[in-house]
Amino acid sequence: MKKNVFVAMSSILVLGAALAGCGGGNQAAPADSNTSAGKTENSAPATGPKVLKLNLHSEPPTADPGIAEDTTSGTVITATFEGLTRVGKDGKYYPAAAESYTISDDGKTYTFKIRDNKWSNGDPVSAKDFEYAWKRALDPKTASNYAYQLYYVKGAEAYNKKKGKVDDVGVKAVDDKTLVVELATPTPFFLELVAFKTYFPVNPKVVDGNEKWATDAKTVIGNGPFKMDSWEHKSKLVISKNDNYWDKDNVKLDKIEFSMVEDENTELSMWENGELHWAGSPTSALPTDAIPALKDSGKMTTQPIAGTYFYRFNTEKPPFNNVKIRKAFTYAIDRQSLIDNILQAGQIPATGYVPPSMALTKDGFYKDNDIEAAKKMLEEGMKEEGLTKFPALTLSFNTSEGHKKIAEAIQDQWKKNLGVDVKLENKEWKVYLDDVHQGKYQVARAGWLGDFNDPINFLEMFKEKDGGNNDTRWENPKYKELLNQSALEANPEKRKAILAQAEQILMDEMPIMPIYYYTQSWVKDDRVQDVIIDGLGAVDYKYADFVEKK
Repeated sequence: MKKNVFVAMSSILVLGAALAGCGGGNQAAPADSNTSAGKTENSAPATGPKVLKLNLHSEPPTADPGIAEDTTSGTVITATFEGLTRVGKDGKYYPAAAESYTISDDGKTYTFKIRDNKWSNGDPVSAKDFEYAWKRALDPKTASNYAYQLYYVKGAEAYNKKKGKVDDVGVKAVDDKTLVVELATPTPFFLELVAFKTYFPVNPKVVDGNEKWATDAKTVIGNGPFKMDSWEHKSKLVISKNDNYWDKDNVKLDKIEFSMVEDENTELSMWENGELHWAGSPTSALPTDAIPALKDSGKMTTQPIAGTYFYRFNTEKPPFNNVKIRKAFTYAIDRQSLIDNILQAGQIPATGYVPPSMALTKDGFYKDNDIEAAKKMLEEGMKEEGLTKFPALTLSFNTSEGHKKIAEAIQDQWKKNLGVDVKLENKEWKVYLDDVHQGKYQVARAGWLGDFNDPINFLEMFKEKDGGNNDTRWENPKYKELLNQSALEANPEKRKAILAQAEQILMDEMPIMPIYYYTQSWVKDDRVQDVIIDGLGAVDYKYADFVEKK
């Protein structure tokens, strides 16, 4: 996803506002804490069932791969479903639901052979389930905000935009075991892309006629390493090893129990008391005030990920319909002070949108904490809009102590540097996502973690004003043209230059305000091994295990 990030781990995106990427997910920003570094050994049985206890921080909005857009949902979906490929322990992608594949000489046709596997209810998994799922996600009636991830498939974009027919979409189950995919243009990262949740299959027998199938444990039928056991909404979600899974011998855990505790201080206390085996990213966040002690104790692990924490501007509503006013607010914050005083986990100030691991330029697009330029832009923008006093302003974020602390600091900086009064507004994750999608905001927190390792995944989100994860209502014809051009450019360096031009336009018009590039930090029971967290911030528990210390 990836997504909307729920937490400031992500990141969600990724706390997650799809965006992602995962659009979205749940990545919670670090929060306050008076808790000391973990001292208590977490309990896990040396013999008997292996049960991993984790915290999701918030309720997953859905378990439907076709509509999920946040990291929280993505965590559960990755455990209970599986795409044609899957990431391995070494971070590389391997055949998964597909046992093999071939690629045509022109790089535009992929033929996947579906391996013998069963859904968690015992039904056979077939190529037709993939064709059904992809076309369902593209169906305009499904209203999937992630449908654009399938636009690499021939005819997909036209169908999703009601300009083409479903029969013209380039995915076809030739028989139960053969899936043929025709792409619009050669896509070097396609084998990585099919490991992403929007490309997962769903069971047509379960989905058809039941709009609520993906919120009930009894009807969440997957093809992944785990199956859904129970889902006590806003309280607890339990998954267990799927004995129908083709690679069940490599699944070591018997169960995973997810709590849904929003308070990061409580979560860390639960870890210290042995009630959880893991606290913090990638499904939640560590309390900020606890980070120094956790660092000093050597218990905390931190890794950079390809993700960006940012604020969106609603560019269709005054005053942020004015680009100079958007720039003023972007220039007027001190990102480094947020990192030094609040985040404290090695984050990098974001002076562009695409994260460092995919950077298109050596330098950023503006200076951090450029107060002089911010005041000049605000004065000019207000004059253009005929404003003598800045109107009432609300900054929205999803519930998280970390997001709140960041918002409060930025609120103070905007007051000090621009003389603007800002009201803060927090909402529960699902409500927040819905309101942002509907444009019910002025400035709103967001996070985006890469769904695949290419800058197009960040830039394409803002290609169209009505795009599933845009939500800024911004669109630029030249920007769209450059992204389209990049898809046709086979030379990597030329393609990079084209995408750099696109990011320049994005930062010139500033529909978003980048704040920092993510890192993930967590503490865990030392016996928990082989949890895969990739460079994009996504987590996979397929190979997770308890290994007793010697």
